[in-house]
Amino acid sequence: MIELSESNFEAEVIKKSHQVPVLVDFWADWCAPCRMLVPVLAKLADDYQDQLQIAKVNTDVERGLAQQHGIRSLPTLHLYRNGELVEQLLGAQPESTLRALIEAYMARASDKTLQEALACAAKGDRTHALQLLERAWQEDPENPRLPLPLARLYIEDGQYENAASLLQALPHELRESDTAKGLQLLVEFASTAAAAPDADTLATRLRDNTADSEARFQLASQQVVAGDYDAALDNLTELLKRDRGFGGGAAQRGLLAVFSLLGEDDPRVGAYRRKMFTLLH
Repeated sequence: MIELSESNFEAEVIKKSHQVPVLVDFWADWCAPCRMLVPVLAKLADDYQDQLQIAKVNTDVERGLAQQHGIRSLPTLHLYRNGELVEQLLGAQPESTLRALIEAYMARASDKTLQEALACAAKGDRTHALQLLERAWQEDPENPRLPLPLARLYIEDGQYENAASLLQALPHELRESDTAKGLQLLVEFASTAAAAPDADTLATRLRDNTADSEARFQLASQQVVAGDYDAALDNLTELLKRDRGFGGGAAQRGLLAVFSLLGEDDPRVGAYRRKMFTLLH
């Protein structure tokens, strides 16, 4: 375990984290929970060897470093990967918690297959991408980086039941992530879209009858699945305006779902959220 200072933090944490996960322990001699953590960290260092770097910051000695990193309580554990702070834990943690955290960021053989699959998908070869990811998932079901890309490929390939089953079986923490929730919403939209007539037929129905709420919602669902979020937002907003009660509030739920898929940083979310608020109130 390496002792850190302001002079070696960049090299031993930021740069090193591009090679392996780096766990930084902010501690002090007077801190009893810090002492409880010492044998746990020593065991992790011994077990993982060169797959993990553990570094320690004595906050009584390196006050400036502790202040730079916003340390308010001890012990505080920071995990770095690829030059960034990716996790923070406060207080002494059991070995099992730290192992799960570390292994989520460790390089695995199946990561290479994942990158190959993503490259195939980017080139439009979804069939080969699915074969690669399914094989990787079968061989390494403990890799938390595999199931979400696999679920997305299932959705894009129209295998909605496989996607739903995979997402439902995820560990709670991963299932509750923003990405997983977004994929769950995509499955719901995709199920509606798959049961609907084709987009041209729906568009014709709307031209003939702009009050056709079912056609508008089905078309919006197809647009979401296709990634045409602007058109989907327009249709869902129009549906909310024309038929607020359709499907037990399907328009509002649909808008909230698209907001979740886009993320709050997307400028469209703020604009359409204001439109939704105005129509509801």
